[in-house]
Amino acid sequence: MARMTLAVHPQLFTIHSLAPDAIVPSSIFQQEIYFIGKTREELSVVVDSTFEIDSLEQEHGWSCLEVLGPLGFSMTGILSSVSGALAEQKISIFAISTFDTDYILVKKETLADATKALKKKNYQIINHQG
Repeated sequence: MARMTLAVHPQLFTIHSLAPDAIVPSSIFQQEIYFIGKTREELSVVVDSTFEIDSLEQEHGWSCLEVLGPLGFSMTGILSSVSGALAEQKISIFAISTFDTDYILVKKETLADATKALKKKNYQIINHQG
């Protein structure tokens, strides 16, 4: 398997929890990066920490590692491999997948340890060119 590259995004993110029937502020859709997940029980929004929304709970200070893709649906075990390397170091993650790739959020205090652990497992870590 080719050496996997992860890119560290420069900005911090906040994970918001909202009521499942909450209205997502339309200004979110103008953000460069955002993720929205909804179930019957909850509505979660991940957005740049400089963008504030009214939410029930917030978790601030998440750094983002992007698995450089596109990965394709035939590639298996990537998220498992990355999360496993971080779990070995007791680093909590918040994982998000898109059609093309995966994003792994770690608390900013653990970013240095996370990148060190991933480099040890032969991942290449670069700064995101955005």
